[in-house]
Amino acid sequence: MSETTEQSRTQLPDGGIEPVSTRKATRRGGGDPGSRGRTTIADGVVEKIAGLAARDVVGVHAMGSGISRTFGAVRDRVPGGTKSVTRGVKAEVGEVQTALDLEIVVDYGVSITEVSRDVRENVIAAVERMTGLEVVEVNIAVGDVKLPEEEDEEPESRLQ
Repeated sequence: MSETTEQSRTQLPDGGIEPVSTRKATRRGGGDPGSRGRTTIADGVVEKIAGLAARDVVGVHAMGSGISRTFGAVRDRVPGGTKSVTRGVKAEVGEVQTALDLEIVVDYGVSITEVSRDVRENVIAAVERMTGLEVVEVNIAVGDVKLPEEEDEEPESRLQ
């Protein structure tokens, strides 16, 4: 929609004519077009954002409980299966706020409190930047520690 201008002449009380003035026509609908309507964000969208942001933190080995990681490893190997970025993430999304629960596995030797702090900061920044929602809490449960000599539950494929 483009703005148009109107030109008008008005007669002054002394009988003279006021010079041509230009004024902007008012827009219909009122207000900023960006505020007309409503945007809803699904829980799964916030879970994906949070899952990716948490995995970016150094010291986070994996996300989810042992059982969910085992089932996820099997699902990931099925042809056409995709890696679940929401594993270990649960979000509750309201109209303007969200709360998150994360379950992580940390690498042995890292400070769990520092990794948890870094995960919270990264997740909050990513979710708030991408969704505009206020993150009211990020609860983190450390379900396991990955020891250096442990094998990953996702073994390499025999096929090359």
